[in-house]
Amino acid sequence: MKFCKKYQEYVQGQKTELPGVGFKKLKKILKKCRKDFQSHHDVDGQRCPLHCPVCDGTFFPSLLNEMSAVVGCFNKRAQKLLQLHLASGFRKYFIWFKGRGNHGSLMQEGKDLVTYALINAIAVRKILKKYDKIHYSTQGQAFRSQAQSMHIEILQSPWLCELMAFHINLREQKVKSKKKSPALFDGCSLIFDDEHKPSLSCELFDSVKLDIDLTCSICLDTVFDPVSLTCGHIFCYMCACSAASVTIVDGLEAAEPKEKCPLCREAGVFEGAVHLDELNILLSRSCHEYWEKRLQSERAERILQAKQHWETQCRAFLGV
Repeated sequence: MKFCKKYQEYVQGQKTELPGVGFKKLKKILKKCRKDFQSHHDVDGQRCPLHCPVCDGTFFPSLLNEMSAVVGCFNKRAQKLLQLHLASGFRKYFIWFKGRGNHGSLMQEGKDLVTYALINAIAVRKILKKYDKIHYSTQGQAFRSQAQSMHIEILQSPWLCELMAFHINLREQKVKSKKKSPALFDGCSLIFDDEHKPSLSCELFDSVKLDIDLTCSICLDTVFDPVSLTCGHIFCYMCACSAASVTIVDGLEAAEPKEKCPLCREAGVFEGAVHLDELNILLSRSCHEYWEKRLQSERAERILQAKQHWETQCRAFLGV
């Protein structure tokens, strides 16, 4: 089955209308472009001039808006789902009473979200590839790089990483309880290399594969209390605070906009950082000895930083 038909069937089969990529509409634009310029040649013998009035005027702005809407919707819904899973106290009992906290319903919601993210991500890739093929250009590839720098490439979303960890966590609980429920991913797993360094690996449909390295590039160890910066890079929370020149008492939201990611050097990436709670749970279970050792050392460091912070505050208050 051609992807266009598969995408249309997916859209028509949705119970609730969600933002999506106008795949069919954008293909029509490209088809018209091909027809308009098939019999025309520029001075270099190319079929499409450097400035295509059909595509340059409507194509990329339309796709940009649609991608923004899709990633915004996905992030919001994924965050809400994971909050349900991690709920505690009275809220947890209320959710279970309403029937939304059972493994089956959570897994089904997660599966629907993953499908939504992936099918739109593939639609974007295919349409940009077709754009470049028709125009003999690399504008589609350049647009994709631009989208990544703007953080609207859905496969970069930290919530997709969280859903992968969520899937493994629920799968392990399902094995213990011997209950059957739908899987989010076929072949999603936490793997370790020869040095026992972990990474998340997932085979997705249409030959899309995700591999997420879980080694902090600052301390060069497995990420502890992991956070994802808005650029998509993952660090230990304390390491991220150090890189942002803030204390753990102030938190990453206190970072100056000029502070840059240690890896990609993008500025202003700390304030909107996302705590990866599902990943934290997964790693604490899978790397238990390391986690306990790191927990003790970080607890001492956090107490020291908190003490220094309050001593500074007291001196400032007393004018010493």
